[in-house]
Amino acid sequence: MEKLEIEMPIVNKCSAEKCGYNNDCGCHAKAITVGDGTNPGCDTFFTSSQHTNEKKRKAGVGACKVSVCKHNTDYECMADDISVGFKDGKINCLTFEQK
Repeated sequence: MEKLEIEMPIVNKCSAEKCGYNNDCGCHAKAITVGDGTNPGCDTFFTSSQHTNEKKRKAGVGACKVSVCKHNTDYECMADDISVGFKDGKINCLTFEQK
């Protein structure tokens, strides 16, 4: 299998404990996608009673569709790392900052 190795910001912390990718407040998906234009929601979040067995890998931010975030350059996140959690009752990128 051919694999890609790319640099991307990591998801340093995720408090969405009911997400299938969350294990011990860490996101263990290979990569997440953030947003829908103006809302910095975690598009990768899904509710599950079962959680990934993966504990070593940290998720990266593969894409960010929130063009109004100061960390967004050409739909890629340029923050050093991000945190994901609840804001206004939604699972959001807590590192989001309006331009």
